[in-house]
Amino acid sequence: MLDKSISRRRMLVSSLGAGTLPIIAAPAFGEIKRSYRNVLLLISDDHGLDAPCYGNTAIKTPCLDQLASEGVRFTNAFCTTASCSASRSVILTGLHNHLNGQFGHAHDYHHFQTFAWVRTLPRLLKDQGYTTGIVGKFHVAPESLYPFDYYPPSVKYGGSRNVNGMADCAREFFEANRENPFYLHIGFSDPHRAGKGFANENNKSRIEPTVYSPDGVIVPPYLPDRSEVRRELAEHYQAVSRMDQGVGLILQALKETGKVKDTLVIYISDNGIPFPGAKTNCYDPGLHLPMIVRSPEQSRLGIVNNAMVSFTDLVPAILEWTGAPPPNYELHGRSFLPILEQENPSGWDEIYFSHTFHEITMYYPVRGIRTRRYKYINNLAHDLPFPFASDLYASATWRGIVQRRDEYIGCRKVKDYLRRPTEELYDLENDPNEVINLASRSSHRRILQELSDRTQLFRHRTKDPWLILNNYADGFTSG
Repeated sequence: MLDKSISRRRMLVSSLGAGTLPIIAAPAFGEIKRSYRNVLLLISDDHGLDAPCYGNTAIKTPCLDQLASEGVRFTNAFCTTASCSASRSVILTGLHNHLNGQFGHAHDYHHFQTFAWVRTLPRLLKDQGYTTGIVGKFHVAPESLYPFDYYPPSVKYGGSRNVNGMADCAREFFEANRENPFYLHIGFSDPHRAGKGFANENNKSRIEPTVYSPDGVIVPPYLPDRSEVRRELAEHYQAVSRMDQGVGLILQALKETGKVKDTLVIYISDNGIPFPGAKTNCYDPGLHLPMIVRSPEQSRLGIVNNAMVSFTDLVPAILEWTGAPPPNYELHGRSFLPILEQENPSGWDEIYFSHTFHEITMYYPVRGIRTRRYKYINNLAHDLPFPFASDLYASATWRGIVQRRDEYIGCRKVKDYLRRPTEELYDLENDPNEVINLASRSSHRRILQELSDRTQLFRHRTKDPWLILNNYADGFTSG
């Protein structure tokens, strides 16, 4: 059944975009004669664009850099919501979280869950005959909707910061499925904060830690250049480098078990870095993320793809690769496999985002659109102060701002961070840090209306329950 399904589907097109970037020929992975098209999805937790292959040369991520040199590095990949559970639900369902029901965190008293009618990626792949596995962070619910065949308890590998132990489990899974098509989902906990720090004691991970000096980090423009910020960024870098070593160990296990020539490898993060101005925000530091794809069918390697892709596109791409049929409802994205080897494909010039909750106490619904030049943000509950994730609120970075009563948090005023207007409009070409809100300017009335209309159409098309807020004031007049 699998072979027939695969023969009916062409996973890539060979049209190549014009560009001047150096592209090298693919190495000989061996003759590609496969019965199966496996998938390895690697997800880090709160990793932004901190990697040399994404322009930050102050940090060391040799394994991600190597993966990028062997595959395709997307420069404009975006999650749809900068929150762990909600983002992971989009990755695993192909639906914006305002429709799939995973409005916020799954764990503890937050207790958000995916709706029972949703057919998740592991369910669809199991129905196609795939063995599904997950090692590490799961963080969506209920488990019954995400039927992973292999789900070892954390005690088996020492926790999802023990990247060596996670790689051992991945190797075990690869070995057990030499003759079976598989989907393996790796959920690192790095570089997420652990309490007030980044779990850099390294414990049982059995790897050599990469230690950074606070003086050597790059402070992003949305954060203040303060000693406590630099210390936390140095810890964050160390956690990123630990995760990077985990990526390398798992890819080595894939190679040593002979599955490289059969496996589509995808690396992403769930949302931006765990600092104010990034994680939980719909500004670019929260949404704009790494995405590296390595396909054994690529004719060229080291490609830089500038298409604007959304994490709603992951499920369609994986379904196309595996030959698994889609569910009997419309997915919100489209497969990027046909444009994988193009640098500047046409028609990939916008993404939509939707955020509602982080924790249960963090209600701040936002909908919007980002084009190549503009970003439009509609804050549906703008009367509320912008809430803080518990780990960000307790961080030394935010505590320092509060204790000094700083007027600014990086390039943005603290009052503007905490109190946001109904609409925000930014010209990213001239204001990449999203500081100058153009929504009230007559010079930008036309583009504001256009992007607002497109956002409304997106909300209707994706059956956003929060559309009811548009009607609350009907029949009332001021005066």
